[in-house]
Amino acid sequence: MAMGAILNNFPSNIVITKKAAPLDYQILKQTSCYIVRPRNHKLHRTLNMAHSSSTHFEQTPEKQHQRVIVQNNYGEKLVGVLRESGTMEIVVLCHGFRSTKESSTIASLAAALEKEGISVFSFDFAGNGESEGTFEYGNYRREADDLCAVIKHLNGMKRVVTAIVGHSKGGDVVLVYASKYHDINRVVNVSGRYNLERGIEDRLGKDFLQVIQKDGFIDVKTKGDTYLVTKESLMERLNTNMHEACLNIDNTCRVLTVHGSDDEVIPVEDAIEFDKIIPNHKLHIVEGANHSYTSHQAELASVVVPFIKDGVEHKDA
Repeated sequence: MAMGAILNNFPSNIVITKKAAPLDYQILKQTSCYIVRPRNHKLHRTLNMAHSSSTHFEQTPEKQHQRVIVQNNYGEKLVGVLRESGTMEIVVLCHGFRSTKESSTIASLAAALEKEGISVFSFDFAGNGESEGTFEYGNYRREADDLCAVIKHLNGMKRVVTAIVGHSKGGDVVLVYASKYHDINRVVNVSGRYNLERGIEDRLGKDFLQVIQKDGFIDVKTKGDTYLVTKESLMERLNTNMHEACLNIDNTCRVLTVHGSDDEVIPVEDAIEFDKIIPNHKLHIVEGANHSYTSHQAELASVVVPFIKDGVEHKDA
């Protein structure tokens, strides 16, 4: 089906955006740093954060960022950055496949949330970025466990995780997390894949199953990137059923799926499939956006930030 026909046939409850709405915030000076917070004062709760051995403070005149080390359930150290806005509430951001907490999409969302006075934590999954561990091709359930370790660590810091956001593979991870742990009320899936059997040939080749059955692994070489795909990690991906996972998400958990109409990596149809099965769901298509939202970062933020703020405001009400 042509893309224009797809967009014209969306149900009326699906929102398609072309332009970003301006974000409303104010800047307050507090001691030696500036705190950006929403004009709705209920989102602002000042905390006296205790210094710990796992936290390194990196402060500039405009913002306070903390480098935080979290140990996962497998003894590996996960490296994250806490963008401190002085709120008890905090949002956790999860990157995609062979990416990091510094990816353009994650960094843009983190900055947008921070400007609205919401504290943000972004981190590298094990085997990615600065975190310890070996990269694994599938790893959806184990990355959901990494996210669990992060949330427990933040809870131990007396923070309340109000939302989890994932881009691409990270979108699948936050959905898997919500289906397993049932302790987060707001989940944002940005360009996640519904059918995990698709997209493998593009990376591993048409005969990937025969090769991995024969050799037990595939050595993937792309421009500027090399990684190993084991048979175990490939099977983990093929055995991860996003349809089944989404059916296990609590009805009380509000889920937002955002997808670009021109996504060249994961088709927009996958987002429509999520909308069919997740019980408490909102779908928002960003017209013209590609997988990385290269020219649509502002539009992405204008959808995600209000959804998260609405959850915090309802919690405080």
